[in-house]
Amino acid sequence: MRYLTDNHIINVAIVSWLTAQLLKIFIEVCVHKKFDFRRLYGSGGMPSSHAACTVGVAAAAGKLCGFSSPEFGIAATFAFVVMYDASNVRHAAGEQAKILNYMIKHWKETTPEIFGKELKELLGHTPMQVLIGALVGLVIGLSM
Repeated sequence: MRYLTDNHIINVAIVSWLTAQLLKIFIEVCVHKKFDFRRLYGSGGMPSSHAACTVGVAAAAGKLCGFSSPEFGIAATFAFVVMYDASNVRHAAGEQAKILNYMIKHWKETTPEIFGKELKELLGHTPMQVLIGALVGLVIGLSM
């Protein structure tokens, strides 16, 4: 299938990522009743586009090259590392940003210049967000 690029695996990555990002907008509208275009390119939230993209690539590599191939092994390992990072390291950084933003907003004295901009809190994912993103990627990777 050569409709985005000449590389099937890259096509799967693009479609998986874009599907997850569009789902974020849809979920934002359904849950919060507001359209937030930034969800199209922003990180964090449901579902994880990182998980969707990397699992989609792994699934497509497995389907194309075989699930015992080195290509699948590399792609699957990469997907696990990315999902671990998204649900642990980046999620923890987002939680820390929430605390720091709270401290900055409630600063008793004049806010120092260094606190001029709020930190981005939506950095990582909960395990459920990563799981749903992985399922999006799996479905797209196996079906394309």
